[in-house]
Amino acid sequence: MEDDLEGVESRARGTLTQIRFVDPGDFVTRRFVSAGKEMNTGTYSDHEVTVRDGMPIRDHFTLDTHGFLIAKNPSAVKDFHDKAQVDALYEREVEEHVRQLTGADRVIARGWMIRTSADLSQHAAKKVENYQHTGGIQPPAGEAHVDVNTATARRMAEATYQKHFPDGPGFKRFLVSSYWRTFSPGPQDVPLAVCDGRTSFGGEEKSNTLFIVDDFPSLAEAEGPIPGEEEMMAASIFSYNPGMRWWYFSNMAADDILLFKFHDSDHSRTWRCPHTAFRDSSFAHANIRESIECRSVAFWE
Repeated sequence: MEDDLEGVESRARGTLTQIRFVDPGDFVTRRFVSAGKEMNTGTYSDHEVTVRDGMPIRDHFTLDTHGFLIAKNPSAVKDFHDKAQVDALYEREVEEHVRQLTGADRVIARGWMIRTSADLSQHAAKKVENYQHTGGIQPPAGEAHVDVNTATARRMAEATYQKHFPDGPGFKRFLVSSYWRTFSPGPQDVPLAVCDGRTSFGGEEKSNTLFIVDDFPSLAEAEGPIPGEEEMMAASIFSYNPGMRWWYFSNMAADDILLFKFHDSDHSRTWRCPHTAFRDSSFAHANIRESIECRSVAFWE
């Protein structure tokens, strides 16, 4: 059966593209985000990678084998740029669907973000104060990463459970994941690539500490000592590894959703899914990508 499944995957159409990876070596890796713009310290390089189109075999992918799945779930939200409407409806939709897809006992959404390949220069030029990295609009994240490393995932799960279920019995397993939907017409110019989590090991990886700021620091400030950094939220970023197997789902519709793992505490399953935006040259007249992502933490008690 495994050979049959590998055959299905190997016959999938592939598109050759560039994916950005952090370079090997010892240097400071931090990510600074503000309204409409993001920057990394360290050095990154683009590598030629084949990304296979999973849409014709969409039912083949499972969360606990590949680290991601695609499913259908129409939303009651009519306009994803209407923040009040999204705030009122979307997180509850995500929680219920994640619970159905995973079989978890409880699910708590942890905020949403719109990302677009459109020009955000005017948005980024606006002066902001007390920027909050949720419920806004940002460019696509353009390097291979997982949004939380192991330590961050554990702290997030413990804090979320304690806040929402202080009298609960505790949890035996948790899953931090992203629920991703594109709502612009397909095909999209800069879709999301997801990596088969089973192939995400064996290369060099680093932690990338997140800093939410109003203004970007100078390079010297960005790379200087920061007390308590080891307790801050950090992602995992990956150096190029030719063994990584990348997928995307072309021409996603508004009722398609991708669910993929940031961190599953049960490591007997595929427990993470590196991902990144990439430019898809398969379609001559692709549309600007607009997508919404919503993080959640699922618990098994």
